[in-house]
Amino acid sequence: MPDEDAQLVQRCLRGDERAIAALVERFQPAVYALCCRLLWNSHDAEDACQEVFLRIFRSLKRWDSTRPLKPWIMGITVNRCRTWLAQRQRQPELAAYLQDIAPSRETANDAAELAREIQAAVATLRWEYRTAFVLFHEQGQAYVDIAEAMDKPPGTIKTWLHRARLEILEYLRQRGMVERVGDELP
Repeated sequence: MPDEDAQLVQRCLRGDERAIAALVERFQPAVYALCCRLLWNSHDAEDACQEVFLRIFRSLKRWDSTRPLKPWIMGITVNRCRTWLAQRQRQPELAAYLQDIAPSRETANDAAELAREIQAAVATLRWEYRTAFVLFHEQGQAYVDIAEAMDKPPGTIKTWLHRARLEILEYLRQRGMVERVGDELP
């Protein structure tokens, strides 16, 4: 895959419009999904996703072709989302944002209720834990790829994931969604 990535990047750098479209098509679903999960707002995620790709194309010549492309792109995405959140905290909350995060209709389905509670628990995690959790559990990234994207050692990522899981489990226990069986994770 690194050779395929390198060829695609070289074509993009030469201005090949088909290669540019192929790169966007290949990585946009993962970038947009990560933006949605980290920003919790579809409008912001769309805007951030566009900015991520602008940054990718501006920085493409600095990508190290001996390394996989996806973790590099996910790293840019994580950094852009972190900046976006910092900027959003300085701005007044918009009604559109409140509408996006309003709870959906209640359902009798226990699985749907548990899924909502898990999403709420993930939202309470500190930035590093939430980012590692989303990249691992929702994006299916490997520890080393997450480590590269977040510019941290793999051991740190494993620790953050473990702590994120413990915090989510404790949140679910407090909400009465799971019973305390012991000190083990399910």
